[in-house]
Formats: sequence, structure tokens, C-alpha cells
Amino acid sequence: MNLELHQVELIGYGAASLTTLAFLPQAIQSWHTRNLSGVSLGMYSLFTSGVGLWLVYGLIIEKWPLILANALTFILALSILILKIYCNAKSKNKLPI
Repeated sequence: MNLELHQVELIGYGAASLTTLAFLPQAIQSWHTRNLSGVSLGMYSLFTSGVGLWLVYGLIIEKWPLILANALTFILALSILILKIYCNAKSKNKLPI
């Protein structure tokens, strides 16, 4: 396939936008309801770490679609992970929210 560099970049930005936007409803629902009973701590720990590594990789190879999408997804995933850890601690120790 013979695509111009700008065409390849547009595909990257499109993919990055869609995958990041797909994550947004889960983050919003988690923040609003604080119901993370269906969220696996292990899965979100691994997922957040993986997204962080994708971000580092994007920074190393200097590809903006990877950098932007993974920076935003990392922030969203980390916020859900922190909320999950906090809610777990709250349910065990009755911490105020």
C-alpha cells in the first residue's frame, strides 16, 4: 500500500481519537457513581501500566498520535485506578469519601 505520510498520520489520529473516546464513558460513569465493583484491580493496574508504556514508546519515537491518545487514556485510566484503590480501602476501613 502506497500511502503518503500525512495519510498514515491521519489514520493514526483517527484510531487514537476513537480508542480514547471509547474509554471516556467508563471513566465518567465511574466518577459519577463511584461503583467500581465490576472493575478488576489487577486488570486496571496492568492496563494503566501498559498505556503508560505506550506513552513512553510514543515519546521515544516522537509520534504524536501515540503520545496524545496514550497521555489522555493514561490520565483517565489512572484516575479510575486510584478511585478503585480508594473505594477498596474505604469499604475495608470505612474511610470518608
